[in-house]
Amino acid sequence: MMSEFLKLIIYFFAGLIQDFFFTLNSKYIAQNKIMPAVLFSFLTILMSMLVLYNILSELDSQRGFLAIIVYSCGIALGTYVALKFPFKFKKK
Repeated sequence: MMSEFLKLIIYFFAGLIQDFFFTLNSKYIAQNKIMPAVLFSFLTILMSMLVLYNILSELDSQRGFLAIIVYSCGIALGTYVALKFPFKFKKK
């Protein structure tokens, strides 16, 4: 059985990666790059559903709330990282 602390760390990094993918998805949509946008859209939704399913099915209400808070912190950091990520935009 995985320790609860390790699960929280996984939720944090899953949130970070998920929102990094979401922000990239938004940037690719804005650039009208269809295939990367579709890929990152799929990965974003897949990660969010897997994490939320895991939180809802495996944890009790107190630990579930903490897991959601930690996951949300990861999502916030993912936004920050994705917006700070250096992109080189090619002008058409």
